[in-house]
Amino acid sequence: MDTITHGIAGALIGKAFFFRRNARVATFAATVGAMFPDIDIIRYGFSSDPLAIVKYHRAITHSFVALPLFALLLAWLTCAGVGLLKPRFEKLRDLDSPSWPKLWLIYAIAIASHIILDGMTSFGTRMWVPFSQRRVAWDILFIIDFVFTALVLLPQIVAWIYSQKSKSRPRAALMSIVFTVVAVAAWYVAGNFGFPFHFWIAVSASALIAALFFLPSIKAAGFRVSTPEWCQAGFVLTVIYLFFCTLAHHVAFQRVYCFAATKGIPIERIAALPLPPSLLDWGGEILSTNGVYQSRFDLRNPSNPQFTFAPDSPPDAFIARAMVLPEVRLYWDFARFPVIRSSSDSGLHFVDFNENRFIARPHPDHGPTPFSYRVVFNDTGDVVEEGWQADGINVRRMMKILPQHGKDLR
Repeated sequence: MDTITHGIAGALIGKAFFFRRNARVATFAATVGAMFPDIDIIRYGFSSDPLAIVKYHRAITHSFVALPLFALLLAWLTCAGVGLLKPRFEKLRDLDSPSWPKLWLIYAIAIASHIILDGMTSFGTRMWVPFSQRRVAWDILFIIDFVFTALVLLPQIVAWIYSQKSKSRPRAALMSIVFTVVAVAAWYVAGNFGFPFHFWIAVSASALIAALFFLPSIKAAGFRVSTPEWCQAGFVLTVIYLFFCTLAHHVAFQRVYCFAATKGIPIERIAALPLPPSLLDWGGEILSTNGVYQSRFDLRNPSNPQFTFAPDSPPDAFIARAMVLPEVRLYWDFARFPVIRSSSDSGLHFVDFNENRFIARPHPDHGPTPFSYRVVFNDTGDVVEEGWQADGINVRRMMKILPQHGKDLR
């Protein structure tokens, strides 16, 4: 899940359950704590290792084992920071911080929310580092889920709108405009990335959000609801949404499993993966002994999903040599539904590992998918280059090649 949504979810938790006279510090702690685990991007962002994102992201900072220590550190830094700043800035003189044990609890809950939400995505997270490197991926939420983000954000916006009577209408109008633009942008982006939805859905969502912003002004009802109550309602709705996502995942998984059982496919790994834009859209993935079966389907359609098959290339010496490389072994531990392709051109031999987990494409042959890895050999079987392929979505920015000799083949 994206870091911004984690922070919004943390702020919701802080306002819903820790919003008292020290609300600002508690909300700050919940927000920072919910975003903190993604601090590991600093480690892999500056690394020259082509597989740094696989090695370092969602590891120790996303571990329940290290959580108490990180919460302890953050609580200490917050207490020290408040103590240092209050005497120096007059505007902060009335700033009241929760007790150290309470701050530790807030940070612990916020970090735990990050770990759990990442575990709900298909990317998964390593919850038990250093005792286990296994990635937990419950496949309940897509990495960016607009509905989830709206559920954790909108209650906070409504609480802000109705916190001051004199400013409520201008705030409601401004937020209605902002969210209309966001809804249209989401419609545009989703269509460009191969997950289109009808424009009327964006219009309807904008209308519903505007109603949420303006209707509580009737008989001043919105001003009688406190910020914690707005946020507690949002928290409950978010939990209900996650429950229905879990239920939808169960139904989708049964469809994928029934296809495999009906066709007698030998299963090495199987999953139903969430796809945007809604909890009714899913991808089916079946890793078999010689390739990957793949499907995109809508739970509203009662017919059986239609699967395409992406076969592995027949085993050869170059695939065998690639599979023993330490970088490929690390990649193999990360990938869940890779297709192995072997090809030759101009005296060079290419072994491609195309991961199919993140975008269930209706036509798997249309270029490499995100997180696809390539190894290039010369005729003598030496590695010339290896690294991420450059044509997958959002892969170009993180592609790093390990040149050993020869020219750059990008």
